[in-house]
Amino acid sequence: MDTAGVARVHHAGGPLAVSGHNLQRNPGMDLDLSWVLDSRVNLSATERRVATLPGRRTVKKDAQAAWLLKAVTCIDLTTLSGDDTTERVKRLCAKAITPIRPDLLEALGMGGRTITTGAICVYHRFVATAVEALGSSGIPVAAVSTGFPAGLSPHHLKVKEIEESVADGAREIDIVITREHVLTGNWKALYDEMKDYRAACGDAHVKAILATGDLKTLRNVAKASLVCMMAGADFIKTSTGKEGVNATLAVTLTMLRAIRAYEERTGIKIGYKPAGGISTAKDVLNYQFLMREELGREWLEPDLFRIGASSLLADIERQLEHHVTGAYSAFNRHPIG
Repeated sequence: MDTAGVARVHHAGGPLAVSGHNLQRNPGMDLDLSWVLDSRVNLSATERRVATLPGRRTVKKDAQAAWLLKAVTCIDLTTLSGDDTTERVKRLCAKAITPIRPDLLEALGMGGRTITTGAICVYHRFVATAVEALGSSGIPVAAVSTGFPAGLSPHHLKVKEIEESVADGAREIDIVITREHVLTGNWKALYDEMKDYRAACGDAHVKAILATGDLKTLRNVAKASLVCMMAGADFIKTSTGKEGVNATLAVTLTMLRAIRAYEERTGIKIGYKPAGGISTAKDVLNYQFLMREELGREWLEPDLFRIGASSLLADIERQLEHHVTGAYSAFNRHPIG
């Protein structure tokens, strides 16, 4: 197989270039209600923009393999099931350390490269297990917190949960906001809540889960995005994966433009994490294309882009095997946990 395309993309600093997990911090700013209340989203224009993406942007062969390998480094490999066990989490950590079979990496001309997922994402109960299993790999553990997924626990318990996960070694905390604050327009309450979560995280980076499927309108998504960033969120994230509607390209476009507006106002780059329903290589490519077009090359790195997923990794590995061998294999040849 001709792997020159993959090598060129890597050495030219294209989407395969690998960076460390050096996430910047967002110090936040005072709540600017006029900015929040003036936020608008043109629904028809948003829908037109994302509808043209799949047909307008495609990559093939070596270029597609490079984009998919980059996507692997941005995956927050996740298990958030009621039947999670210590052994399942350990297996997931092993997969995060070696997400792509070595023989496939060798065939792609990447045998000498270290490729891992962006993080492991688990409930608080399994944070210490994951930290131990990941050892010196450098892969951070992200803990879902604040009464995930509904976010309706008492506030002091939400803050305590964050503190306990950080104490157990979580370097990233995925919090869920109180959706009622958004639906009733209580932006000050949302801001204060997010500020408390940011403070409780200490040195751990905080991703604010908006649960966009529960927020009803794109305008609400835009406003909630701004408020969470003003309050210090390092990332804004679409969903818990438990809502009826999770990540969509329309929601993504809305959130990316809020990120761009925040950077223009403050100079601070905020990360983005779509989660829920992104299960195929074709899906993730569309998110990568939108990130590149709206925010630029920097937002293709795990410092600023994460994908909350579990089954996605198996499909990416299948696609890479097809690229190498010309044949598709069964999903059970690419277990993730």
